[in-house]
Amino acid sequence: MARRVLEKTTFSTGELAPELWGRSDLNAYGNGAARLRNVFIEPSGGVRRRPGIALIDALSGPVRLIAFEFNTEQTYLLVFGDYQGTVYRDGVAIVGFETPFGVMHHALLNWTQSADTLLVTHPEVEPMRLTRKASGDDVGVWEMTNWAWRETAVKRFQPYYKFGDPAVSITPSGTGGAGGTVSITASSALFEAGHVGTRWRIQGIEGQIAGVSSATLATITLKEALPDASTTQDFEEQVFSAVRGWPRSVTFHQDRMVIGGSRDLPNRLWMSKSGDLFNFDLGEGLDDEAIEFALLADQVNAITGIFAGRHLQVFTSGSEWMVTGDPLTPANIQVTRQTRIGSRADRTVPLVNVDGATIFAARSGRELREFLFTDVEQAYGAADLALLSRHLVQGPVDQAFDADRRLLHVVMGDGSLGTLTLYRSEAITAWSAQSVEGAAFRAVAVAGGQVYLCLERDGKFYLGRFDEGCGLDLSITAELAEGESPRRHWGGFDDLEGVTLAIWTDGLLYRDITVSGGTISLADAVSTVVAGLPFTHEIAALPPAGSDGTRAHGGNALRLVSVTFRVQQTAQLRVDTGRGFRDVTLGRGRSEDAAYSGDVSLRALGWRRGSAGRDNDGLWRIAGDFPRPFLLLGVASELGVND
Repeated sequence: MARRVLEKTTFSTGELAPELWGRSDLNAYGNGAARLRNVFIEPSGGVRRRPGIALIDALSGPVRLIAFEFNTEQTYLLVFGDYQGTVYRDGVAIVGFETPFGVMHHALLNWTQSADTLLVTHPEVEPMRLTRKASGDDVGVWEMTNWAWRETAVKRFQPYYKFGDPAVSITPSGTGGAGGTVSITASSALFEAGHVGTRWRIQGIEGQIAGVSSATLATITLKEALPDASTTQDFEEQVFSAVRGWPRSVTFHQDRMVIGGSRDLPNRLWMSKSGDLFNFDLGEGLDDEAIEFALLADQVNAITGIFAGRHLQVFTSGSEWMVTGDPLTPANIQVTRQTRIGSRADRTVPLVNVDGATIFAARSGRELREFLFTDVEQAYGAADLALLSRHLVQGPVDQAFDADRRLLHVVMGDGSLGTLTLYRSEAITAWSAQSVEGAAFRAVAVAGGQVYLCLERDGKFYLGRFDEGCGLDLSITAELAEGESPRRHWGGFDDLEGVTLAIWTDGLLYRDITVSGGTISLADAVSTVVAGLPFTHEIAALPPAGSDGTRAHGGNALRLVSVTFRVQQTAQLRVDTGRGFRDVTLGRGRSEDAAYSGDVSLRALGWRRGSAGRDNDGLWRIAGDFPRPFLLLGVASELGVND
């Protein structure tokens, strides 16, 4: 019998998809695992039990979470619900406001921030701006208003466009004058009832539609007199309206506001005048004036998102584009298609920048791509970050990057949460998956270094955040008031009525305690409680590559002789080496609640041959639900190999 030692010093490729379990020739195989659940992979390569999720508030329904960071000291979380919004500061709701966005609008909601203003768009709703005004405290005054285009007495500098057939003409009944009303007759169907109140330009003269009599006849109140009353094809209407739809996406780039697409012009870009964000007057095409163009290609793909990075990046449902010009001017702007991946058109998944790469969810729903410029090729590529862990990517619906911990959290359409440890300079791209007992993840945001989550459980919605101080989910921490005696009954759990919880108190874990009447009851009087849903962290080794070169892959019989786990600050180690899970004693003389750092060696028995392709076919598995810290740094396995 030959002996081999397998050293695993890093988990830097994360949980590998089952279809890769036969690729032991890959470097990723040696640095991966068969199962990594409810753990975060450290940038250094270790695996840590994830934090618990502290319960912040009960929500009335589904929400979108938006980070608002006025500066590094003043950060807020905006929660957009059903026509209502709430501002949270450090986990406390401080102010509410009304919005025109309901739950049905959440999927295509898009936003961008500039200083104290958040711009919010949706192709079916008039765009809004949420402004935080200083008020002498950290709360501020929050005001939501419509966009206000730059305007003079005779012009409103918003985008205009001639919809319909270019050959359509209109005939005014007269030249009118300032404040005068004339009739305009179209050569074919042109007007709708919703056009009342919209701005039009005829031969460069602006007016407002006062009434619509039919599809070919309307009246318009002019700002100035028309040059003449002859039939003309020189007319256009405002781009954004209830008739034509509203902006799809928005960002800021090179001191311009950039609007990407609308409902009726899905592949068009508008850039404001430089330094004048709500002025889209094209003027004479001077360097600082507004810019407008369409993405012309073999397909008319809707713009799904725009991002201001090294260049202006435009993401559509069928391809990705680069807009260049230094600076961008009407004369030197260049638009080049880079890749043909495509993004989801039915859901706005926020674009995230990580070390210069823009992360976007691909149209297929099974890929997460990084749009990255390479100096060698002077072009963008779009590598698939989910290539090794495709099974964990199930239709992303939201994402946010925790820069402090190098973790990209991606909410999937099936309610799971995928966590990607992304550290390009160290070649770490490692996925793990998170779950909450009986609950589904619905939204995620990172604000002020805190990761906020929306969860749905039994039809109820909750706002929570990862909390290093608790090891339970949807957890509530309660303490005695000063001078109060320990007690058995604890109230304040109304948001979790009827839910069965685990209770951590005084170094003991109580299980299966059900909330009744907003109260939990314990067998003993205690001074503090942390109550929430328990969760189990799982780590499973990949099936061993047992061939010695004389037989096909997996043809040799294997025996795990011993295994050594190197752990740090760990309170519980529960291991299965082939005979079922058992708790391992960590260090002599250590109190039950104290964390242990060091090596733990175990002996093992039993031969095995081949693998059935299950995540428990590895040499060892770790699982535990103890709400205390756990960090695995590496594993050394001694194997016996025989025919």
